Amino acid sequence: MPCSDYDPASLPDLLPLYYRRLFPFSQYYRWLNYGGVQKNYFQNREFSFTLKDDIYVRYQSFTTQNELEKEMQKMNPYKIDIGAIYSHRPNQHNTVKSGTFQALEKELVFDIDMTDYDDVRSCCSAADICSKCWTLMTIAIRILDRALREDFGFQHLLWVYSGRRGVHCWVCDEAARKLSVAARSAVAEYLSLVKGGEETVKKVMLTEPIHPFIRESLVVVERYFPRYALQDQDILGRKESVDKVLALVPEDVRKDLQQDFQNEKKPETRWKLVKDQASKKQATAKKFQHFEKEIMLQYCYPRLDVNVSKGVNHLLKSPFSVHPKTGRISVPINLKELDTFDPFAVPTISLICEELDRPRPGEEEEKSEETKEKENEKDAAERWKIRDYKRTSLAKYVKHFDQFLDGMARAWKGELLRKSDLQKEF
Repeated sequence: MPCSDYDPASLPDLLPLYYRRLFPFSQYYRWLNYGGVQKNYFQNREFSFTLKDDIYVRYQSFTTQNELEKEMQKMNPYKIDIGAIYSHRPNQHNTVKSGTFQALEKELVFDIDMTDYDDVRSCCSAADICSKCWTLMTIAIRILDRALREDFGFQHLLWVYSGRRGVHCWVCDEAARKLSVAARSAVAEYLSLVKGGEETVKKVMLTEPIHPFIRESLVVVERYFPRYALQDQDILGRKESVDKVLALVPEDVRKDLQQDFQNEKKPETRWKLVKDQASKKQATAKKFQHFEKEIMLQYCYPRLDVNVSKGVNHLLKSPFSVHPKTGRISVPINLKELDTFDPFAVPTISLICEELDRPRPGEEEEKSEETKEKENEKDAAERWKIRDYKRTSLAKYVKHFDQFLDGMARAWKGELLRKSDLQKEF
């Protein structure tokens, strides 16, 4: 991933500035405090910090936003992970009776990593990504977001770019946070379709009737498949990749297609031949009726790390953490702009720290306005902090995070009203 403006060696110098002037602490606390509806919710949350030289510090917890701020500004973590809400404060876990320190709640989370698609992408491998394979993340978000909202009824989904090669989803509804391990496993299994390791050739098997969830997922895949698979990955171009596709079709069909492909070299026409053969097979055979759909799903369907989703006590990288290798900030993704989201345009820590020192057009007027309003400001330091991130390319991502929190706040208010009504005595 090209990050020409970022040098990993500069991270120790940049992190103190980032945590002092740019990290959106007020929004971050607002998120994890969930409106204060449940007592000690924020205080019993586990944070873990990865410090310089891979020093890993678990079971951090904080009483207030101010305490979190001070500690992060003191430790300047290279990476922040968020864990569960525990029965006791995580920083006191050594003082409680053995067996009583339990993970109680956490957001339902999903982790999608590009390395899990190495068998179906030819442009990159391992930690590398490019605009051609990033389409896989777009497809994954589209499929999972629809299913979580429509099939499960969740509303508060925070999608976040990891900063390097993947995306995370935080399902923040109260019902999702309270799910048991068994329920989390059931959701993860429902959403999993691509099964089997490297040695498994055919990783998707469809049966009749096709489940409505799979049909909905196919609508998304069909939209992106021609561009992603046929053009960008050229799966029906080179012999090696053609052989991989043909290995997924019934043997008798494979012979016919190998023959047809001798005369037709264009990938789009070759794919039409595959679909024509599938239609013929569906008319005559009971088995292998949907091999063209299985191919599309094997090449494009999201690949989940289900273990991340199943465990309540599993830690996941925090939004607004900095990726030490790329320098990119782990930013929320606005689904209204999903098709134009560019991981390479996500700001690096070096860029936003540099932007802090650039004068902006109209800044003098802004200063004079601020001076006029100074008497009305409760906290001058907080005002400067807010203005600081607004001076940088981080601003639009914090704004989207704010909008997400506004949506959740409406739900918190409803819950607080309900609780106050229950407490009234008539």
